[in-house]
Amino acid sequence: MRRQTATGGSNSAGSGRVLRLDPLSLPVSYSAHDTRADGGIRHIELHRERVVLRRAVSGMRMAVNVRVSDFLGIALRETGELQMLVLVHRDPSLSIPLCASNDPDEISKAWTMWSETFALPQLEDQDSDAAPRRRRRNAIRSRRPRFLMRRRVGHLLNPAAVYRDEREIIARD
Repeated sequence: MRRQTATGGSNSAGSGRVLRLDPLSLPVSYSAHDTRADGGIRHIELHRERVVLRRAVSGMRMAVNVRVSDFLGIALRETGELQMLVLVHRDPSLSIPLCASNDPDEISKAWTMWSETFALPQLEDQDSDAAPRRRRRNAIRSRRPRFLMRRRVGHLLNPAAVYRDEREIIARD
């Protein structure tokens, strides 16, 4: 039986300055920089099917469980000489760093391995903004008052009971 770390993963990685995770040794848990979290650190658990992000914001501890299929892909981001592989989500606060290195050959090999492991596409360097917010109200909502939205409109009580201009046929024994 393997010893488990405090964050619940079986392997601890990413403790050094340059991040190098092995996609073949999943599940893995490590800490990453997070500007919104208390202390500036969030704990990440990577599994083949899901990702668990643990952090505390304003004293409130939370764990966010995200399926790997909800991510857009693996992106390569360049910051000066350092190249970084990131598991990209539509919400930028859920994007996760996977690997950082100065060696382009190492990054390209890791890029294909992570892409094959998670079955996600390889994305070009795109530091996109947050996804646009969805409209919460539809166009018809502004036309009718709120309490009328719950009522059904135009239905008869029992449409089968109305007989007009018909001759009734009665069979008698």
